[in-house]
Amino acid sequence: MPARHREALAVSCAGKVTVTRHPDGCLVLYPAPVWEEKRRALAKLPYSARAFVRYVLGSAVDLEPDRAGRILIPSELRQMCGLDREVALIGMGEHFELWDRSTLEAREREALAAELDAADFSF
Repeated sequence: MPARHREALAVSCAGKVTVTRHPDGCLVLYPAPVWEEKRRALAKLPYSARAFVRYVLGSAVDLEPDRAGRILIPSELRQMCGLDREVALIGMGEHFELWDRSTLEAREREALAAELDAADFSF
């Protein structure tokens, strides 16, 4: 976890996070208070969404940083999302996404190629 994010997490939730799988193929890391909101929302989903709820809640793990401020992602979750050596941590506002770097780069290329023509944004 980069230092700037470690400091923010330390202040907001004593560094406690929950990590779980995302259907896009990455892991998501939520600060503990934000995860509690998400967990409650998942619990309210209808029975027809049980596969999705199982996917997300069933792989959720509460983590705390070690003395060096590192967060160790369980090997089972790393394997499920194909995280090997090169990873990318992306800040997404209220949570982080943790990607295998090559997977993220390929997905970004595909998405940008498809969306650039439709985007109504200028820098």
